[in-house]
Amino acid sequence: MRWAVLPGASHYRVTASTGLYSTFSLFNRDTVIGSLIVPFPNTVYTMQVDAMDDDLNVIINRGTVEALTAPEIPDIEAAYSKQSGSITVEFTEEIGAVRYILRAVSDVGDLFMETEVIESPGTVQGLLPYTDYTLTVMSVNTGGRSQPSYPVTQTTVVLAPVLETRSDSNNSIVVTWLPVEHAVLYTLDIIGLDSETRLKRNTTEPNTTFEDLEAGTQYCIKGTAWDQEGRPGDHMTVCQITRPPTPDQVDILQASGRSVGISVFWLFVLGADSYVAMSSTGQNCTATVDSYCIISPMDCGQNLSITVIAQNAAGPSAPSNSEEFVTSPCPPSPIWVEEPMVGKCRVSWDSVPMADFYIAYVKRDDGAESQWNTTGTTSDFDCPCGYTYLSTVFAYNPSGSSLEGEVLVSTETLEIMWSPVRGAQLYETTAVQPEEVIHCNDTAAVCALSGLSCDTLYSVITKLTQSSSTAIRVHHTVPNSGNTNYSVTAKGQTARHICSSQSTSCELTELPCGTTYEVMVVASNAIGQSLPGFTVPLETSPCCPSSLDVVQLTQAMSNVTWSPGKAARSFVAALTSPRGHAKCHTMDTWCLMGCITCGTNYTVNLEAISSTGHSANCSYHGFSSNACCPTNIKLYRLASKSIRVSWRSAGLHETQAHMVDVYGTDSNYTCTAAPSANSCDVLDVVCGDVYTVVVAPVDQFGDKVSFCPHRVYAGTSQVYGANVSRP
Repeated sequence: MRWAVLPGASHYRVTASTGLYSTFSLFNRDTVIGSLIVPFPNTVYTMQVDAMDDDLNVIINRGTVEALTAPEIPDIEAAYSKQSGSITVEFTEEIGAVRYILRAVSDVGDLFMETEVIESPGTVQGLLPYTDYTLTVMSVNTGGRSQPSYPVTQTTVVLAPVLETRSDSNNSIVVTWLPVEHAVLYTLDIIGLDSETRLKRNTTEPNTTFEDLEAGTQYCIKGTAWDQEGRPGDHMTVCQITRPPTPDQVDILQASGRSVGISVFWLFVLGADSYVAMSSTGQNCTATVDSYCIISPMDCGQNLSITVIAQNAAGPSAPSNSEEFVTSPCPPSPIWVEEPMVGKCRVSWDSVPMADFYIAYVKRDDGAESQWNTTGTTSDFDCPCGYTYLSTVFAYNPSGSSLEGEVLVSTETLEIMWSPVRGAQLYETTAVQPEEVIHCNDTAAVCALSGLSCDTLYSVITKLTQSSSTAIRVHHTVPNSGNTNYSVTAKGQTARHICSSQSTSCELTELPCGTTYEVMVVASNAIGQSLPGFTVPLETSPCCPSSLDVVQLTQAMSNVTWSPGKAARSFVAALTSPRGHAKCHTMDTWCLMGCITCGTNYTVNLEAISSTGHSANCSYHGFSSNACCPTNIKLYRLASKSIRVSWRSAGLHETQAHMVDVYGTDSNYTCTAAPSANSCDVLDVVCGDVYTVVVAPVDQFGDKVSFCPHRVYAGTSQVYGANVSRP
């Protein structure tokens, strides 16, 4: 209680009273605040202050006030930790208390935490894991707070293990975590979603593997760490799906269309997000919704192995059993017709790999038609003069027939037909004979050469042209009246490109390299839209490899390596300089170049070629071959156990610095000659040893050529080397 000082007062008496009880205390003249110990908690007392003289007579009554004492001190009945950052305290609730203060004190970092609660139990938050705390409780009313309860000590539990999961197979999940401080045991609970699997495992190691699980199934794993007192700590739950099952019942069919492709079918499996069908040629296709996909284009006449894998977030499944498939044969080519005798003709062709038999058709211009089924490569037929004969040959195997190859024979007309080529926009056909040359240019895959001489042998050539590597000009007919718009669409597997015009052509631009498209044209006007024209296949040039590296192996040989290029099947690498060039043609992504001239700057070019013959010219940073190794190396004996090594510089870099290395049985020596120098002295050489001497050029960065030849010399106390002479 506080009061004001009264002049002349020697003492102050403070009295606390209730209706049945009263007590007081005396304080000297210099005191302005004091307290009384009263026996009853949560009780209203009337407080009075009297100013008194030296004889303890009351001078004046300073007034009275009422005050409420704090509630009774609670008792802690229990304290426990269920989370690493908190402790829960159960305590007695006292009459008159409107709230309680929980206090936690730790010696670690002098941590002090207080939390207010309105009832028991109460929880103190914000604590450290596995730390000892001293806990007390105080009851509070409007009069104040009680004294702290009798202290109780409790320790927080340990942290939860931070789980990392992966599925290495379709029936297992691997769980790992970092060791938890003060943990002596870990419990892992795994529950399969949409599954009856429920397992529990205890371990002292920071990893475990659950096996014999269901493929493609989501599992949730809860991890708990235990301390040495046997108390569980926090827990952490993560979910992991197992890899999907292996796809089953894989079927393969030849895909219909103008280009060769195969359709791969399979049954859906549990838990798969996507499927990949892979061929032994390295081509593949992917599906996410359908249970099939098409690998296209494929080369004709191939014996393939096909496997299918399923994928999800955990990774791919094991591949399915390999299914063998043979694509339809390639068209017979070339096809030619001979007339061994008048009125008797023979159509012939080269044999085709993977073909079981052939069917040859001959149709006369008056409608008469004949056909022959044969396993050979010729068919004879009657050919009276005055008629035109169209001959067609198909190759067959269990996958179907090839595309057709056709040739037309008459006394003055030759009709040539061929399979459309992806990416070709114009075909140029030329009939060459010593006295005349006849041309035929068309966008269609057929050409008729008329006005030819009878009984004459012609050489027929067909050329394919394309606008550029990224732009294609599409030509089409305009069979409609004016004000008709023609829209050209090139549709690929992942994108489409469109151009339009009212003329006979338009240009598709920004076409990516190494991509195949199907091109069609649709006409439209104010009335409506036509049906689409026939689809024409298109293929852009293959992509250039993104990187190329040249490493010199010897003075005259280098190894050129490059990264794969999309749609490129073969490559022509070339190193060119004014002093010569080197070239190689390969299907690998590397080749060895011989006949390299030392000390020469080369330009580096690479031509990428697709399986259909499209090519792309690629340029890269130049390559400089190393300086030439010196020749005519000789050793001379000098005074004071020294030798001089001399040489003759080779190549264009006669001012090149050189480094001399002398290797002996017990000692090695090195000296460096300045540019333009052709000798170097090696000092303090031990006599009577065999030495290997290497003289190599040194570049501006201090690196020496590593492949210069070495020479072996034997020395005595008088002479060094073979055929040694004094300088």
